Amino acid sequence: MKIGAFIPQGWRMDLSGISLENQWETILQSADKIESLGYESIWVYDHFHTVPTPTQDPTYECWSLMAALSQRTSKVRLGQMCTCNSYRNPSYLTKVASTIDVMSGGRLEYAIGAGWYDQEYAAYGYSYPSAGIRLKMLEESLIIYKKMTTEDLATFKGEHYEINEAINQPKPLQKPHPPLWVCGGGEKVTLKLLAKYGDYGNWDVDVEGFISKSEILKQHCDNENRNYEDIGRTLHTNVIIGNDQSDLNNKLEKISNDTGIPKDIYLKKPLVGVKNEVFDKIDEFESHGCVYLISYIADIVWGDTLDILKEKL
Repeated sequence: MKIGAFIPQGWRMDLSGISLENQWETILQSADKIESLGYESIWVYDHFHTVPTPTQDPTYECWSLMAALSQRTSKVRLGQMCTCNSYRNPSYLTKVASTIDVMSGGRLEYAIGAGWYDQEYAAYGYSYPSAGIRLKMLEESLIIYKKMTTEDLATFKGEHYEINEAINQPKPLQKPHPPLWVCGGGEKVTLKLLAKYGDYGNWDVDVEGFISKSEILKQHCDNENRNYEDIGRTLHTNVIIGNDQSDLNNKLEKISNDTGIPKDIYLKKPLVGVKNEVFDKIDEFESHGCVYLISYIADIVWGDTLDILKEKL
């Protein structure tokens, strides 16, 4: 199983208590450590305000980070979990992604979803249509991404977006395009879009949920005449590992105090626990076809979960 890790970005209050002038260096040091430990990839969120409550704490912008990290790192892959389709015009976003793939030497993962954080939409002046419309917009965006990364003069006219002989140069280094992650667990539409267009799907679920999503994805693949095995099924979840129960409790207490998120929320996640339990659960996910773990490690700035998880690389 491949494993990636998020840098601290602020969205989940993981830069809380760090002065503004030291935050960027903290982000860079975390990226350096993820790469030096041999992780497959570095990930960022695409959000503007902190959770669970919008605050004045900084949240660093997703694609700006992609550009900067493409120059700071040299081997590790770079992904977003996940880009909100509604926040950027898809032709512009494809242009940005293509440029960053070249800048990084072909290390970009392109992950996108329909968007959900309505508070951000309202605050930034974006319209927030129904889920059905947002998903239709996402599908048109996926089509534009594939056309602009593979065609010299890309044309498409949909209900929400259109392009007319769009030139996208430079093309990405990765062919036919950087891997396309269609993110989200909606079983009727999102998994259908994954079956039609995606290279990877990503779900924040327990083992039973992973099995269920996989079965539904397979049904969609059968309906779309898509080879189910061509789609990588992946997990995105919190990872907090204690060397023993006391160590785990101490970590959870500090994380809860720093972020305001009750520790019970973390304990509901499948990969929060003592080392042997977490490692066994990772093996269980892998046995059911999980090929990639995208780990959010809440103690990355001050703790040792990243070092412990390295043993599973």
